[in-house]
Amino acid sequence: MEKPQVSVYLVPTPIGNLGDITLRALEILKSVDVILAEDTRTSGFLLKHYEITRPLRSFHIFNEHRALQAIIDKLKSGETMALVSDAGTPGISDPGFLLVRECLKNNLAIECLPGATAFVPALVKSGFPTDRFVFEGFLPHKKGRQTLLKELADEKRTIILYESPHRLIKTLEQMNEFFGADRQVSVSRELTKLHEETFTGAVTDVLSHFKKKEVKGEIVIVVSGVSKNPPNDD
Repeated sequence: MEKPQVSVYLVPTPIGNLGDITLRALEILKSVDVILAEDTRTSGFLLKHYEITRPLRSFHIFNEHRALQAIIDKLKSGETMALVSDAGTPGISDPGFLLVRECLKNNLAIECLPGATAFVPALVKSGFPTDRFVFEGFLPHKKGRQTLLKELADEKRTIILYESPHRLIKTLEQMNEFFGADRQVSVSRELTKLHEETFTGAVTDVLSHFKKKEVKGEIVIVVSGVSKNPPNDD
């Protein structure tokens, strides 16, 4: 059976170091009719760096619902597109899910290239178990935040979260409250960039470390799961 022509390519882009893009990703970006980008300025910098001149269209969380049908119509007419996010793999805490679902409904072929995503290097560098883990993305800002943290406090698998710089301290303080001061946490920021940093230790130690400095860059928090065999108090 002949493989259907791909309509949409999900193309991972570097999470920091531009040299981490794959040769195949560059090949696809040069060949499609249109590139859909979360932020055309950010993606424009990447495309300019690699001398890629394909048309760039905005596709982000604030316009994806209203832009979706027009994109599907163009795909049905035979256009090919690549979807990129600001960094990493589209669909992982970034726009992409709606487009993929709608393409599948309309029998439009999709291909996802392997590539960068921030939580993998952060998980591996943490030293916590990697055989089983749960990825929660960004915590809710308000409603449901404490409820979720209380649930995660009993999670036996390694936990992975994304966080913004200005919420890091609040999140670590809440982990100290709900998970306990001794729970092991690893915080990675600016992965693959010049000022990359990973700090691992008890929640209180990690909190103290980041309270002493101005935190910048995208952040991944990895939390060790609760011990399966708690110590006997007898």
